[in-house]
Amino acid sequence: MGDSALPSTLEVNALRDSFGDRKPPDITRKITACVACRKQKVKCHMRDGRVPCSRCKKRGLSCSVNRSLQTLLEQDVTWKGAVAQKIKQLEDAISRIAEKVDIDDLGMQHQNEGHLDSATPPAVEMTNVEAFSPTPDSPPRERERPIEPWGVTLDPRGGPASIPASCLSGNLQQTHSARRPDLISNGLISMRQALALFDTYHLRLDHFLYRILGDHISLDSVRGSSNLLTAAVCTVGALHSPSQGHLFQTCYSEFKSLVSNQTFSRNMNEDDIRGLCIGAFWLHELSWALIGNAVRVASDINLHTGIYKALSGDREGYMQARLYYLVYVCDHHFSIAYGRPPMSREGFIIDSAGKLLETENSTEDDARLVSQVKEWSILGQVFDTFGVDVDTAIQTQIIPQLRRYSIALDTWHADWIQSFQENCRVGNYPAKGVGFHFHFAKLYLCSHAFRGMPVLENTTQYFSPELEEVANSGVLSAMSILRVIVSDAEFRSFLNGLPLYFDTMLAFAVVFLLKVATKYATAIRIDTEKIMSLVSQTISVLREVTQVMHRQHLLVTISEGLEKLLLKCQTPAQPRATAYPSSPATYPHAQFDTSWMESIASFDFQSNFPDLDDWWLHSSGALGSTAQTLPPGS
Repeated sequence: MGDSALPSTLEVNALRDSFGDRKPPDITRKITACVACRKQKVKCHMRDGRVPCSRCKKRGLSCSVNRSLQTLLEQDVTWKGAVAQKIKQLEDAISRIAEKVDIDDLGMQHQNEGHLDSATPPAVEMTNVEAFSPTPDSPPRERERPIEPWGVTLDPRGGPASIPASCLSGNLQQTHSARRPDLISNGLISMRQALALFDTYHLRLDHFLYRILGDHISLDSVRGSSNLLTAAVCTVGALHSPSQGHLFQTCYSEFKSLVSNQTFSRNMNEDDIRGLCIGAFWLHELSWALIGNAVRVASDINLHTGIYKALSGDREGYMQARLYYLVYVCDHHFSIAYGRPPMSREGFIIDSAGKLLETENSTEDDARLVSQVKEWSILGQVFDTFGVDVDTAIQTQIIPQLRRYSIALDTWHADWIQSFQENCRVGNYPAKGVGFHFHFAKLYLCSHAFRGMPVLENTTQYFSPELEEVANSGVLSAMSILRVIVSDAEFRSFLNGLPLYFDTMLAFAVVFLLKVATKYATAIRIDTEKIMSLVSQTISVLREVTQVMHRQHLLVTISEGLEKLLLKCQTPAQPRATAYPSSPATYPHAQFDTSWMESIASFDFQSNFPDLDDWWLHSSGALGSTAQTLPPGS
């Protein structure tokens, strides 16, 4: 190492001052031999003190020289001086900027004086360089975050009857970090655009789902509470905005990124849960993952305990309880309808939902929310009783239980159908939504009557009298759903705003009736021609309604898929050697090829609409033209 690289005498003295001793260090010996020559204890010849030495160069060896402690100390002085100079330059620059914009200099001078003394130089090698040289086979070193230790704690406020895990501390405590810029601060969308998207969601969509935003009434309030909530509101707003729809993909990508980055975060709060619920209710590709995360976070922050404080009039406990009910309803939307067990539990908080309405904080939106909690509690019991085995027929001894569930739904409908007034934001949806949810629930329940019932050609099939009554009730509920869509213009205006569950159940009602009319017409007394006409009218209305929707809206895809299904049903099949048995009312196209439906193994809610990504919805060539036939199992 040349003399030019050595620090000045003043800098060396400054280093010695920092140790409180002006006496020169005893370490004065310079290392002048390379590592290889020192190992062999032979004289090392280097030209101008530079590697490689003549011996290593001749033998083709790696030549390196260890730095002495003296050199390391002197280099530390040089590094520290350079850092101090850069900090001083930054202070001067910030002060000049502060003068220009007329703000304080944020106390940088006082802060950096402390930083200078505590600055730590980069790690230096104190041992043989060769010992740390990576080899081709050695993995790269990674900087790992230390795992936070667990500890045992004694809460002086709690007694022996406490939560078992409350005696452990560590990952149960939340940490707080500075909030990152949101999609507006990052320039992804402008403030004007964000305000328009917020208005679309806040003034309309939020009222379909009982005001998920809660006390937030402005964009500033939402932005100050959660980046995730901000992105969710903007994304769902863009999906339903006629003028801002082009922003959907930008907002959607940012929302997905935020969700991915916070998957393992311990800093999520109640407003982050609101953002997850908003995404789950309206964004079909993410719904199941989002509600799963929402249930986890809700459990982490103990939302289920808010009901105890809520019943005593505490405002914070009330907000926690109603947010838990939103998570509960959202969870059941995307579990039971897909044959999945719900993740949120029954218990005291669900049993006490009605009592929340007796508190001073209760509103009509809470009554609508509680009505949903009550309905899904019944449907959760249906799911637990009958499971998802669609290939096994309902046993005779269980039919009385099915009837009791049907009576429970009738009672629910009678209790709530007259409870709600017209809403200034969503018209008569609160009352009409009760009727729609009732028919959805009855359709789901009564579809169980078709479980395990095979379809055999040339054979007249019959239900038992008990199950025929249930099956007919299911058909009537499905037809009632379609009649509302065809005849009620106000309800059609809601379709571009209602959550995904409505799209799912509407699609199932159409598929249910198509299959009943084409493959089960001999099993129950139905008017096949009337059913097919109603299905045709419904699909025509959906085609018209979805013309103004965003192309990413699920109902657009459903409408296109149902139209292809109807076209397939109305295509006459090739003549057969044997004819189908006559039905009570035969539709003109009853004798068509129904092999395209054979991929649906058994008749049931889950088997008819098991997933939004089923082949008949998303495969552009699955149904194709009328001349194509689908291979079995496609």
